[in-house]
Amino acid sequence: MLRDIWTVFWRDWIVLRRRLTKYVLSRMVSPLMFLIAFGWGLGRSIDVGTGSYLDFLVPGLLAMNSMNISFNSIISVHAERVYHKSLEEYLIAPIRPDAFVIGKVAGAVVRGLISSAIIIVLSYLFGAHFTITPLFLLVLALNCMIFAEIGFLAAMYISTYEEMSQVNLYVLLPMSFLCGTFFSTAALPDLVRWLVEILPLTHTSHLLRSLGTAGEFSMLSLAVVIGYAALGIAAGTWKFRRLTD
Repeated sequence: MLRDIWTVFWRDWIVLRRRLTKYVLSRMVSPLMFLIAFGWGLGRSIDVGTGSYLDFLVPGLLAMNSMNISFNSIISVHAERVYHKSLEEYLIAPIRPDAFVIGKVAGAVVRGLISSAIIIVLSYLFGAHFTITPLFLLVLALNCMIFAEIGFLAAMYISTYEEMSQVNLYVLLPMSFLCGTFFSTAALPDLVRWLVEILPLTHTSHLLRSLGTAGEFSMLSLAVVIGYAALGIAAGTWKFRRLTD
């Protein structure tokens, strides 16, 4: 199985490696604008009570960015399934369905982590203060994994390119702004806060923020993130296996 996973992952890595410089440069633009606007600009007039707003912002920015990059890195499977019909190569290949899903997700996770590393470097250059620990990196990787799996499931179920863009509009965009990325969820009305607390990005934002500052974290949030990641792999494997039946 490990060999099958590596085969799928290596194909995606070769594609990324050939355009790695362009990929890195393009991923610098968006976080740089956020850091300038909210770190140097608006952030100077915001008091979060526990430090600078920049220190508060960076973990949320990491959570949001890793979500978007991981999701968008894997939705090419949709074009392979619907338009190019190249997914059939994997369907007839002697590769286990779960190995294919894990390999594709791993490729998206690597892209998400590379983009996150860029934000971390830029954040330190802007004067942010937070600590990187192994658990911090694990939570970040799990967040990449969750949204890569969501992207894979969307690619398996959705039939048109227009509908894929609606996932960004109705799912990712609200989470980008409501899940503790730019402000605390405590500021939200009770019903909205209850709904937001169900979403995985909220728990990732809380975990990254607490791990990056105090070093403490909520076991419940960690369990929720791990649960989402495990459920996503199981659901993606089940759906891909049905294509092979």
